[in-house]
Amino acid sequence: MPTLLIVHHTPSPNCQAMFEAVVSGATTPEIEDVRVVRRAALSATVSDVLAADGYLLGTPANLGYMSGALKHFFDQIYYPCLDETRGRPFGYYVHGGNDVTGAVRGIESITTGLGWRRAADPVTLTGEPDRAGTEACWELGATVAAGLTD
Repeated sequence: MPTLLIVHHTPSPNCQAMFEAVVSGATTPEIEDVRVVRRAALSATVSDVLAADGYLLGTPANLGYMSGALKHFFDQIYYPCLDETRGRPFGYYVHGGNDVTGAVRGIESITTGLGWRRAADPVTLTGEPDRAGTEACWELGATVAAGLTD
């Protein structure tokens, strides 16, 4: 059974709403036979990454960059996972107060280095997530999870 690993840093109600929508999409009953594992960015391990077939990443944009927690995750797993995870699908979502550009650039740079393949367009939101934003997060979760069953 394929495994989807969701690695997230969820320090605010806005990030929590996005995270819950992503999880809801990834675990929708229409997608069968995908195991969804959720890990906070500070507790996700190399073993978690190696055991997964695809990834969903979530972070706030802090001071123009991804959260320190998600950056720490990447720092811990980068070299141990570099060769083993090349080509695996991923998606991500970012929440910011007013700008997410630096966080997006950082995630794109690191995942390109890892050789991961973006399986869906990222969801980037500023301010409080509205219905369209949470629906986009749901679609992100469902799309990445469903892609693991192909």
